[in-house]
Amino acid sequence: MPASLRCALVGTGAVANLHARAVAAHPRAELVAVTDLEPTAAQAFAERHGAPAVHDDLEELLRAQTPDVVLICTPPAVHREQAIAALAAGAHVVVEKPPAPSLDELDDMRTAAAAAGRHLAVVFQQRTGTAAAHVRSLLSSGALGRPLLATCQTLWYRDAAYFAVPWRGRWETEGGGTTLGHGIHQLDLLAYLLGEWRTVQARLWRLDRETETEDASTATVLFTSGVVAQVTTSAVSPRETSSIRIDTQKATVTVDHLYGHGHENWRITPAPGFEDEAPAWALPEREERSDHAPLLRDVFDAILDGRPLPDTASDPERSLELVAAVYASAAADGAVVTPADLASHPTHRRGFASPVTDLRVGR
Repeated sequence: MPASLRCALVGTGAVANLHARAVAAHPRAELVAVTDLEPTAAQAFAERHGAPAVHDDLEELLRAQTPDVVLICTPPAVHREQAIAALAAGAHVVVEKPPAPSLDELDDMRTAAAAAGRHLAVVFQQRTGTAAAHVRSLLSSGALGRPLLATCQTLWYRDAAYFAVPWRGRWETEGGGTTLGHGIHQLDLLAYLLGEWRTVQARLWRLDRETETEDASTATVLFTSGVVAQVTTSAVSPRETSSIRIDTQKATVTVDHLYGHGHENWRITPAPGFEDEAPAWALPEREERSDHAPLLRDVFDAILDGRPLPDTASDPERSLELVAAVYASAAADGAVVTPADLASHPTHRRGFASPVTDLRVGR
């Protein structure tokens, strides 16, 4: 176990700044190298974040720096290749969501991590924060009674310029549409709170954007616990919100935010007759917001201490399987998809390309 972590970063787009700041905030981690397809972008990034070494490509970086951790902030189509290379070089890997554009590729990455004896952590930062941990504990302990019904909404707005980036909106390079690229955050938080899923029924829609992939999707998810969840994901919603509502026998739990949540975004409303129990459900006095920083802090601490990954960064397959099931169901015209169906699916373990119902006027 190293005394400190030498970190390298691949891809210097917007989200990479969050990774760099999280590294800088950790007392036993240092950003030593970066690489990007655009050398000028990599150099400008390095100048903003402590002047780490800039390398032409990942191969050169791994050879020259032998980092302890590689942070992957590139488009999903190259995650498998880059993660396997970093793991083979002896580094732990932290990869941005979605972890891969297919379940098979994620399986390859997990197998490579196990073979190398290294961690593979995926950034689903919506799991973090003291409020999410507290609500998860209340739900799993039965303090709120049995969960019954849920809604999960990712209503975001991405204009034509967003999709004009060459790799966006294409099955081949992005792997999926707004369900994979955006909705996976809230789906991951929903599954983090409610556990394993039993069935998915879904449809994909193209309502307004010029894309191969969907700009909206709708799904019904039945969880193993018996909770029925309605899931809506959109890239065409001007008043943006990310929200989850869970109705239990004793209360309604809601979180309404956009890209991150704190205690002010959560609410637990008791059902009639259960008001006296509500004080025991109160959020803890100490607050930590959801963010990259606490997730990477806990991942780094686990690596330094030789411990398993925290549950905020483990089980990367759970939400990707939910997303895969949405696409597989849509490909079968909304048919029911189970985990067993997905485990041996003839096409959707290799990729998520699916028919999209085009409802654009005049198209």
